[in-house]
Amino acid sequence: MAMSSDALFNPTEEHEMLRKMVADFARQEVEPQAAEHDEKGVLNVELFRKLGELGLLGITVPEEDGGAGMDTVAAVIVHHELSKYDPGFTLAYLAHSMLFVNNFYHCSNAEQRARYLPKVISGEWIAGMGMTEPGAGTDVLGMSTTAVKDGDSYVLNGTKTYITNGCEGFCFQVYAKVNGRITAFVVDRDCPGFSTSKHIDKLGMRGSTMSELIFEDCRIPAANLLGEEGGGIAHMMRNLEIERLTLGAQSVGIAERCVEIMVHHGNDRKSFGQPINTYGQIQRYIAEGYAATEAAKALVYNVARDVGPNQRNRIGSDAVKLFAAPVGKMVADYAMQVMGGSGYCREYPVERLWRDAKLLEIGGGTLEAHQKNLTKDLTRLMCSGDR
Repeated sequence: MAMSSDALFNPTEEHEMLRKMVADFARQEVEPQAAEHDEKGVLNVELFRKLGELGLLGITVPEEDGGAGMDTVAAVIVHHELSKYDPGFTLAYLAHSMLFVNNFYHCSNAEQRARYLPKVISGEWIAGMGMTEPGAGTDVLGMSTTAVKDGDSYVLNGTKTYITNGCEGFCFQVYAKVNGRITAFVVDRDCPGFSTSKHIDKLGMRGSTMSELIFEDCRIPAANLLGEEGGGIAHMMRNLEIERLTLGAQSVGIAERCVEIMVHHGNDRKSFGQPINTYGQIQRYIAEGYAATEAAKALVYNVARDVGPNQRNRIGSDAVKLFAAPVGKMVADYAMQVMGGSGYCREYPVERLWRDAKLLEIGGGTLEAHQKNLTKDLTRLMCSGDR
């Protein structure tokens, strides 16, 4: 028996209530500021902290530790609904709540949680993650940032780049090599030897900032080691799956908003005396855009049910990102074509959504990385009996 769409997208009453709350907040408070902060290229910090008041910054952290105690589907819902109106602001949320808070929670001890969780879940401290380097992106094992134990401290040297929330962030989960093994640490802005570059200007997702994290004999307390030396890869891999799903949800949010814009514009705009949605070319963009959006949405939510801190699904999460990421860009492109010259102008949100969508094919794993991962994993799964 097929699952109903409501059971897939809102599996519980709690999920349904969450969606309504976030959708209302996104329409009423996120949308009105989106164009201004896109133009300025800055994060709306005051609005970001309202996410903390709503209990969204610790969405996947258990209630006993101050979070909302919800699952991966809930995280997907938040990213989906926020991205309809400001994907850049949503990316800042993802970097904070997924790349730091969710990641940190699952590899930290009780003392570390007591120190950091209240500040990051409230939004008092904005957070992020440092993995990508100038010479190591997809090839994460090629990172060159190092950490050396020195008494009751570690000394870090290296540079991370393209780090979301780098400008406003106070604390970052940073990966570095200790004796050649990738290891995770928390680095605070006030650690000696830590600095950030100027804001790196970018094409889209401009409602969030990006900078380098620079470590020059940066001294951090040994108590900021997350887990064990050499344990960083395990932390990283576990968190990549929820990151891919929430990035896929961002693409779905962009596409869904663009379908809505196309439908209204196609009905309201007249050409040669009739609505343009009576023309086959326009019908194609609307119909195919809707179908692709629904397919991506179903895939994202279906896989999200099978991903959690103790439930791995790399094949599913790679498939989500590979399929869903291009959909946002494609449907935004369709919407721009339907709107013609007005779609290309900054007066309307489509050109911003179109710019924002491109990052989803690059960040959190390139499309090519997902193709490689899927081929390798499917070959292992399907051909293991042949060897």
